[in-house]
Amino acid sequence: MNNNSLLSHRKDEPEKGILYIVGTPIGNLNDISHRALNILKNVSLVACEDTRQTRKIMNKFNISNKLISFNKHNSSIKNPKIIKDLKEGKSIAIVSDAGMPGICDPGEHIARSAKLEGIDLICVPGACAAITALVSSGLPSSSFVFEGFLPKKQINREKILLEISKTEKTTIIYESPKRLRKLLKELFEFCGGDREIMVGRELTKKFEEHVGNNINEVIEFFKDKDIIGEITIVLKGFKEKDIKHDKLIIKKDLDDLIKAGLSLSAASKYLAKKNGLKKSEIYNMI
Repeated sequence: MNNNSLLSHRKDEPEKGILYIVGTPIGNLNDISHRALNILKNVSLVACEDTRQTRKIMNKFNISNKLISFNKHNSSIKNPKIIKDLKEGKSIAIVSDAGMPGICDPGEHIARSAKLEGIDLICVPGACAAITALVSSGLPSSSFVFEGFLPKKQINREKILLEISKTEKTTIIYESPKRLRKLLKELFEFCGGDREIMVGRELTKKFEEHVGNNINEVIEFFKDKDIIGEITIVLKGFKEKDIKHDKLIIKKDLDDLIKAGLSLSAASKYLAKKNGLKKSEIYNMI
């Protein structure tokens, strides 16, 4: 048996016809694993979100390999070619600009396509902003919801925000710096200012920052600041005894019903019956 045959049976060496989902650092390049570097060095080619970003890792660790771009703009074109190469026996690594491929990027689609075509996938785990922020927040982490980036369409966005406001599980959200203030305002409207929150910025990087403790404080902190860098938000779940939260939801429901054309009296009567309250109690919430 030659050396190549021996290597093909080692899980830390690339195997023919395998798609490798490779985690890369979210900031600090030293967070990459030896196994990930070995895969990037020895696969047939590396498909990356941005070749310039991946080249930084390759250069730092003196790795030379073929890079191709694979991102949201060209994934529909590149996807069939990658599947074809895998079927022909090439080993291919998929990497994102940062973190785990498939989490809020096109890696999800190539992984699904490979599975449907009967191609094996092997994950080489690495850093993930969502998990890094969660364990740094000090909030309950045994059960959580990951929402990624919220929808931009308002009706879909409000539906998710309502779900977030009612879940008892910790919620993790990604957001861009330019939209952070808007999201914080929405979280205030749906969850109240006292809800515990941690905003993680530039995780693992030189200027890493954790901002908390509640929504009111975070809104005040970012009020007059120039916000830059990658943002990850961790929000504590809803407690059943949170009366302030109940009032916020009822007031939101009341506004929606009135906007839909119901009179204040009719909307209040409906919500009173729905929530087991007196009509006068609904009026008092206005």
